[in-house]
Amino acid sequence: MNTPAPILHRARHALANFFRLEASGGILLIIAAVLALLLANSPLAGAYQGFRDLPVAVVFGALEIAKPLLLWINDGLMAVFFLLVALEIKREALSGQLSSKEQLVLPMVCAAAGVLVPALLFWSLNSGDAESMRGWAIPTATDIAFALGVLALLGSRVPLGMKLLLSTIAVVDDLIAIVIIAVFYSHGMSWVALGWAAVAIAGMVLLNRRGVTALTPYLLLGAVLWVCVLKSGVHATLAGVVTGLMIPHYDKTNAIDDATEHSPLEHLEHALHPWVAYAILPVFAFANAGLALGGLELDDLLQPLPAGIALGLVLGKPVGIVGIALVMRATGLAKFPDGMDLRAMIGLGMLCGIGFTMSLFIGSLAFARSPLHYTESVIGVLIASVVAAVLGLVWLRMVLPKRANA
Repeated sequence: MNTPAPILHRARHALANFFRLEASGGILLIIAAVLALLLANSPLAGAYQGFRDLPVAVVFGALEIAKPLLLWINDGLMAVFFLLVALEIKREALSGQLSSKEQLVLPMVCAAAGVLVPALLFWSLNSGDAESMRGWAIPTATDIAFALGVLALLGSRVPLGMKLLLSTIAVVDDLIAIVIIAVFYSHGMSWVALGWAAVAIAGMVLLNRRGVTALTPYLLLGAVLWVCVLKSGVHATLAGVVTGLMIPHYDKTNAIDDATEHSPLEHLEHALHPWVAYAILPVFAFANAGLALGGLELDDLLQPLPAGIALGLVLGKPVGIVGIALVMRATGLAKFPDGMDLRAMIGLGMLCGIGFTMSLFIGSLAFARSPLHYTESVIGVLIASVVAAVLGLVWLRMVLPKRANA
C-alpha cells in the first residue's frame, strides 16, 4: 500500500526540522564550552567558580533538598535531557529507525563495537589503577548534538543516509550509556526510597493500562520518581529515562491511522527538544567544561587517564565502528546507507569520537569524590572531542562530493 504524499511530505519536513534543531543546538553547545574555558582561565575565574558552587535549595512538600548549582544542573536538568533521550529511543523503537530489523542491525552492532573498543583501549592504559578504571565508560559515548553541529558545517555535501546512521548509532549509544550508568554508577542504595520509586513507576504503568494519554499525571509521577531516585543512591537522571519510556505513543490496536493519531510522546518530545538543544545542554556544557589550564604541562596530557580517554574516543570509536561495519558488509548481514562508501564511513566513525556531553557527564559520576581524576578526565574529553571534530570535518570535506543529496 502506497503512503499518501502528504504524509511523506510531513515526515520529510519533521526530519529536516529535527536535524536542523540538533545541528544548531550542537553549534551553541560548542560556543558554551568555549565560553566556559575562557572564563575559567580569565580574571573572572572566581566568579565562574562561584556560579558553579552557588547554593540552591528546593522544597518538595516537607522535603528540602540543598545542592550547589552544578549538581542541580547535573542531577536535575540532565534528568530532562535523559527524559528526551528515552522519548527518542521509544519512538524510534516503535515507529522509527529501530523498529525495522534491517535498519537496526548496522547501527546497533556499530554502536556496540563503538563502546567495546574504546573501553578496551582505556583499560590497556589504566588497568593498573583501580581509581582511574572507574572512568572506563567515559570514552564510550557519542554526542549527537555536537556531531550533527559539525555535519551542518558541510551543508549539502552530507547524504541523508549518513545523518540517519549517525543519529541512530547515537541513540543506541545513549541506550547503552543509560544501562552503564544504572549498573556501574549507583551507590549507597536506600531501599525505602527505591520502594517509593517503585510505587511511582507502578502508578505510571497503571495509567498506561487504563489508556490515559494526558501528559500531566505522568509528569507529576515523574517528578515524584525523580525525588525518590535522587534519595535512593541510583543516579537521579534515570528517573527521566523511566518516565520517558512510560509516556504513551500511538495505539497500534485501534483503527486510527498512526500518521494522524495524536501521540503524547511526540507532543512532549517536540516541546522538550528546543529547551534541551538551546538551554539545557549549553548550560550543562558551560557548567562542566570550564577547566583551568594554568600550570598544565605536556606530561599532564600524557597521563594514562586523559590519554586513555583521548585514545578511546579518537581511535577506538572509528576503529570499532568502521571495522564492524566492514565485517557486516563483507558477510552480507548489512550494507552501507545510500550515498555512503568506505571513506564516508571512516568520517562518520571519526565524528562518533566526539563524546563531549555524555562523556563529561559520566566523568562527573565516576570521579565525584576525586577532583584530580575528574580534572584529568575533562582534559581527555575536551582534547578528544576537538581532535575528533576537526579530523572528521577535514576528512569529510575532502571525501564527500560537493553536491551530495541532503
